[in-house]
Amino acid sequence: MSTIILGIESSCDETAAAICKDGQIINNIVTTQLIHEKYGGVVPELASRAHQKNIIPVIDDALKSVDLSMKDLSAIAYTQGPGLLGALLVGSTFAKTAAMTLNIPVIPVNHMQAHILAHFIDEPRPDFPFLCLTVSGGHTQIVKVKSHIDMEIIGQTKDDAVGEAFDKCAKLLGVGYPGGPKIDQLAQSGDPERFSFPHSDIPDLDYSFSGIKTAFMYFLRDQKKNNENFIEENLNDLAASLQHTLIQMLMKKLKKASKLERIRNIAIAGGVSANSGLRNEIQSLSKKEGWKTFIPKFEYCTDNAAMIAISGHYHFLNGKVGSLRDSPLPRLAFSD
Repeated sequence: MSTIILGIESSCDETAAAICKDGQIINNIVTTQLIHEKYGGVVPELASRAHQKNIIPVIDDALKSVDLSMKDLSAIAYTQGPGLLGALLVGSTFAKTAAMTLNIPVIPVNHMQAHILAHFIDEPRPDFPFLCLTVSGGHTQIVKVKSHIDMEIIGQTKDDAVGEAFDKCAKLLGVGYPGGPKIDQLAQSGDPERFSFPHSDIPDLDYSFSGIKTAFMYFLRDQKKNNENFIEENLNDLAASLQHTLIQMLMKKLKKASKLERIRNIAIAGGVSANSGLRNEIQSLSKKEGWKTFIPKFEYCTDNAAMIAISGHYHFLNGKVGSLRDSPLPRLAFSD
């Protein structure tokens, strides 16, 4: 008898559902909330309302597109967090209610673990152990992955995430939301060595990205004193130089982690892993450092339900299921 897992993702501004059948993702439905664009960032209350509107149609579409019904499900996996509390409540409440009605297990999934397990949706799949650089708007972590359910954070940002640095600096440049993809697009036509910005360097394997945001802001302010059109005249070079600096900061600690842990299987995950500059740099480093690198498809980098469904599959196999009393937010960063 087949094991069929419904995965539900509702941590931020994507309402998503996916079906995993016997360890294979057979669809991945994502509805993006466009309403946030005019505000320059995600508005939590609007996100929650949009999830309430979208969740039933998205799940219905996921099931009907592969000729399944709720009664065919073996378990329901949902994002437990990190994320926006109101948005998470929509997904967790639906999952728990449906699971109780169907008398099947409900599986809470850590959002950041799910980004890592997206590497097991398609070939090639990394061998254990491997290091995964998880980079998003809210998190920057180096994770030692020992198995599908055993992971350890060995380095992380002490303040802002790299994705936030991209977005905030993009706002200073006036290029709109979402900032990260806009910077990436502009950088492709710019000179990454035109301008230099300070690299924050704190001990061990941890990161800090608050300083570069401040330095970038003051740099633009000082340049505009002499030339009001400085940003417009140098936009591509500014984007390329900023992106280059952030990527070098990420790679410095990742290289250090690889040497300390003596691990050469290296992966990236999370929304910022869609950045073309980062993808190119890690591919380049794989040749210099002797790494075997793993980069997910673009559709599995940003928030999606396929990563929740595949995570639910491995949790289900290992007997890691939840209860109706589980909080919509995890107690610890990587709690099961």
